[in-house]
Amino acid sequence: MVKLSLITNTNANILAQELARITKEINSTQLNITSGLKINGPSDDAASFSIATRLRGDRNGLNAVKLALANGETVVDTAVIGANAINEILTEIKSKVVQGNQASLDAATRTSLNDDITSLLNQITTTVGSSEFDNINLIKTDASTLNILSSVKGSVIRVSAQILDITALGVNAISVLTSGSAATALTNINTAITLATDRVAALTSSAKGVEIQSDFTSSLINVFDEGIGKIVNSNLAEESAKLQALQIQQELAVQGLSIANSVPNLILKMFDETKK
Repeated sequence: MVKLSLITNTNANILAQELARITKEINSTQLNITSGLKINGPSDDAASFSIATRLRGDRNGLNAVKLALANGETVVDTAVIGANAINEILTEIKSKVVQGNQASLDAATRTSLNDDITSLLNQITTTVGSSEFDNINLIKTDASTLNILSSVKGSVIRVSAQILDITALGVNAISVLTSGSAATALTNINTAITLATDRVAALTSSAKGVEIQSDFTSSLINVFDEGIGKIVNSNLAEESAKLQALQIQQELAVQGLSIANSVPNLILKMFDETKK
C-alpha cells in the first residue's frame, strides 16, 4: 500500500537508496570492464585477492628466473658458436699440416704453409676473444664456471668453462718449417681437434639443458597466469550484459524517484482543490 505523507516521503527514500545501490554497482561493473578484472582489491573478495596476490608474487619470481635463464642461454650459445668456429679452423690447420708432412717440400713452400697456419691460429685467438656475451666468455684462457639461476628456490645450473685458446689446445707452437716439426704438428693438431670436439659437445649439452629449463619455466609462468586469470579476470561479455541491465534499472529508478518526489506536491494540490 502506498503511503502518502507531507512530513516524510518514504517511497522517495526507498527509491533513493535503491538508486544509490544501482549506481554503486554500475561503477563497480564499469571498473571490471575497464580493468578486465573482477577482483580489483580486497574489498571485492578478500580471500581471492590474497590468493591472487601471492600467486602474482610467485609468478614474478619465475619471471626473474626466466630472465636469468635467457641471459645464461645466450652466454652458452655464444660460446657454442665460437667453439664450432674454432673446430672448423682447426680442421683447416690440419689440412696445412698434412701438406707440410711431405718430405719433398722445399723451404719456400714450408714457409708459406707455416704463414698460413700462423694466420689461422690468430683467427682462433680472435674468435676466442669475440665469443663473449654480457662480459662472460666461457672459452677464454681464464674462463670460470657459469652459475645460472634455474628456480625460485635458488637452484642453479652450472656450466663449466671449456677453454679453447691455442695454448690450451696445445697448438700455439706448431710449425711445419721442418719435416720433424711437421710430424709433431700433426700429432698436436689431431689431439687439439679431439679436445675441441669434446669441449664443443660439452657446451652443446649445457646449452640444451639450459634451454629445457627455460622452456619449463615459461610453461610454469603460463600456468600461473592462467590460474591468476581464473581468479581475478572478469568475463567481459557477462559484465557488459550486467551493465546494460543495471543501466535500465537505473533509468527506471530515476523515473520512479521523480514520481515519488512529486507526490507531496500532488497532495498539496489536492488540499488546495478541496478548499475551493
